[in-house]
Amino acid sequence: MNKLYLSVTLWVTLLCLLGGCGRLSGRMPSDEFGLNDAPIRLKSNSNPPLNSYYYFTEAQLMMKSGEVEQAIAFMEQAIEMDPQSALLKRSLASLLIHQKKPAQALELVRSALASDPKDAEAWILLGRIKQDQQQHDEAAKAFESAIALSPHRQDVYLVLGNIYMQEQRWDEALHTYQTLIQRFPGAYAGHYFMGKIYAQKGQADQAESEFRKTLQLAPDLQEPRFELLKLYQAENQPQKVEKIYNEILEMSPNNLRAAMGLGYHYHQTGQKKKSDEIFENLGKRSQFDQNVIRKLVQLYLDPKKYQESIVILQGMLRGSPENGDLHYLIGVAYSGMDQKAEAIEHFLKVGADNRFFENAVIQTALLYQEMDAIDKGIQYMQGIIAARPNIPEFYLYLGSFYEELEQFDKAGSTVMKGLALDDKDARLHFRLGVIYDKAGDKEGSIRQMKRVIALEPDNANALNYLGYTYADLGRNLDEAERLIKEALKHKPDDGYITDSLGWVYYQKGDYKKALAILEKAVELVPDDPVILEHLGDAHLKLEDKQKAVEYYRRSLKQQKNAAPQLEEKIRKLTGENKP
Repeated sequence: MNKLYLSVTLWVTLLCLLGGCGRLSGRMPSDEFGLNDAPIRLKSNSNPPLNSYYYFTEAQLMMKSGEVEQAIAFMEQAIEMDPQSALLKRSLASLLIHQKKPAQALELVRSALASDPKDAEAWILLGRIKQDQQQHDEAAKAFESAIALSPHRQDVYLVLGNIYMQEQRWDEALHTYQTLIQRFPGAYAGHYFMGKIYAQKGQADQAESEFRKTLQLAPDLQEPRFELLKLYQAENQPQKVEKIYNEILEMSPNNLRAAMGLGYHYHQTGQKKKSDEIFENLGKRSQFDQNVIRKLVQLYLDPKKYQESIVILQGMLRGSPENGDLHYLIGVAYSGMDQKAEAIEHFLKVGADNRFFENAVIQTALLYQEMDAIDKGIQYMQGIIAARPNIPEFYLYLGSFYEELEQFDKAGSTVMKGLALDDKDARLHFRLGVIYDKAGDKEGSIRQMKRVIALEPDNANALNYLGYTYADLGRNLDEAERLIKEALKHKPDDGYITDSLGWVYYQKGDYKKALAILEKAVELVPDDPVILEHLGDAHLKLEDKQKAVEYYRRSLKQQKNAAPQLEEKIRKLTGENKP
């Protein structure tokens, strides 16, 4: 679902409804309070008048001072005095919404509406509750009722329109905003959102017109200008793009989004000198202003706009060539582009005193592993550990390189050095368990996996590994089933864990159940040789030799190394010399 996000400025008019303020919700101070089940002693004078107005007034005073528990207690007392008051019920419901007690709030709101179905404020509260519960259809109906009863509330139109936009009900959203601006000609937010809708529907001329109307009513807004930029970029109108960027920067010279966008625009249109100037200035600024890095990540790296990221970062590095943050980020971008050598080149330039140093080391190790450059990886990690011997995670990656070379003694001793630094590192225990398993030490592997589960009871990989080990050994099969089912709770669509459960039933002799589960595992992971062989074994037990051979052959095609046992299975079933 496309989410259409709103600018901070344009959301101001929505805050009363979404966050609660004034008569809409009785906005509370930002501090969080917990409610106890025990009765609350009311703070009051010794001889309070016995009427609802007194308790309501006391509740208002408590709200202003931030004593929400007291406010709720006074409001409840007021309702006892006047149980038919829709105002009191709404006020208490608003407090309960703030305290994240929607069920109680909903009951009060419904009671208020039962007393007075024409209470627009109660309909608004109902809409808020339903919106928080992601029941958008019901929320929309509540806000529609509120508008019908109280058409002067601009904020309700905006929230209703936004719900329709979230649900991609474009025509209903458009009608809502059209009604808004008919009733309130100065409601610039209505024009803005109409522009967003027209843009979404591919009606560029109408979208441009609405964004322009927004700016006529609110000339200082920047968000409509960024929306116009999207339209002009899509229509390949570079002069208009440049003009809008410059307008934004004239209004707000420090606008990073506009500066990065204009720099990239200059780069794309061949205006190298102008782009270099912008990017170099951003590079220098990044040395003392962390917002530059944050904005770059938000606008380009997080959305995986790697090519744009590289262009901008290369320019910024000319302004700050020793900036480790920039080298790390451009390394991430190159890695995203699968340009591993270039990524490593920049990761290696991230100094040991940089906040991204450990991440850069790990990224480099992973890239060497992906490149099958195991010897380089070992040499690199040995150097890193010699300089920084107190980081447990580094031993994990060096041990993994030795594991790749099947040097299991070195792999195990390396991982244990990491555990000497932190015996509660579940990742190291898990890796050591895998190493023991590969070295043929099943009992050592079982001990390590039990240790992982003791540290992290919800670790699906360890639960599955231990369960499958038991199943493969043909022992503790009930415990194996329990462990693997627990793993599936956390990863229900994991084909490998599904295969483990199927293998447990196979080992238990329940071949029909095993077959059904193993078929599901193959659907989830179609090309895993072990799962395919397991499915072949299940078919064979059920005396379907043709299917067994089919899956054995599929498994054989996926084998990286020789598989003499599998080849022998096929020969026995087919009588052929070659599998």
